[in-house]
Amino acid sequence: MEGYDAFIAAGAHGEMSWLANNRKRRADPRSHWPEVRSVLVLGANYGPSEDPLAILARPDRGAISVYAQGQDYHVLLKKRARALGEHLARAYGCFARLHVDTGPVLEKPLAARAGLGWQGKHTNLVSREFGSWLFLAELFTDLDLPPDAPEVDHCGSCRNCLDICPTSAFIAPYQLDARRCVSYLTIEHKGHIPLEFRRAIGNRIYGCDDCLAVCPWNKFAQASSEMAFKPRAELSAPLLVELAALDDAGFRAIFAKNPIKRVGRDRFVRNVMIAIGNAADPSLLPTIHQALDDGSPLVRAMAAWALRQNDPDAHAALSPARRLTEIDRETREEWIR
Repeated sequence: MEGYDAFIAAGAHGEMSWLANNRKRRADPRSHWPEVRSVLVLGANYGPSEDPLAILARPDRGAISVYAQGQDYHVLLKKRARALGEHLARAYGCFARLHVDTGPVLEKPLAARAGLGWQGKHTNLVSREFGSWLFLAELFTDLDLPPDAPEVDHCGSCRNCLDICPTSAFIAPYQLDARRCVSYLTIEHKGHIPLEFRRAIGNRIYGCDDCLAVCPWNKFAQASSEMAFKPRAELSAPLLVELAALDDAGFRAIFAKNPIKRVGRDRFVRNVMIAIGNAADPSLLPTIHQALDDGSPLVRAMAAWALRQNDPDAHAALSPARRLTEIDRETREEWIR
């Protein structure tokens, strides 16, 4: 818990306030449930069949993290883990409680203790068999089971994951400042994305796979055979211009049963406008101008920034009037800057 406590003390968890709560429950599974005797840690491979970084060279397209291109993994893992828990209950008369990225559970240290892998320098779990592509779930049970041998760290001197980070979010090996992480900024951060990170975000509109994709242990990984984890065609390389045009109903229709749905339309289109600003594509200027009048200040602000990146003269011409009519302070600053 020392590393976790230091992470929280430094404020590196950003707006994810829930991470600072329930320290005692995170430190000891028995604080969840005094009768627990074993924790079964389950992993599901979601390895991609193609290079997830190739899309970064296509600035007119949006890069969506591999895990979010298919169905919501929480639903599938919950169904399977629940079935396993019910089987154990019938076979052994025990009880089981399920966690899939829910509750104050330090799942990656538990997975390392269970032998599934080790927590790499990018702070994610690495497996010798599946590389950096594993979903995790946990079953807490009162069944007393012999423990598996924990996995040891096999990162060695490799720095691939640290050096590729576009926003320098790793302050040291095994130490992440989430406030600088593209995944945090595009998913968890609710407000306007700080100026210093916008260029580095590129066309990453939801999450970031850079540190995962360059892990050398991925050479032993295999593409997932799970149809639910397979990329949906419309999410593997979506056109930015089409995503920018989404209203709330269209957003909910496309991202039904998908983890992107939880960020909401406004934050998602905010990310899309940053990608459009980075695209340096004159054909996207009409899309930018249309977004200047969006109902969300998150979108309007990034549209103003995107206009300044792609057509500074138009930005300067519109600025005086926009400064007078814009009601959102941070959006107004995008016109003043």
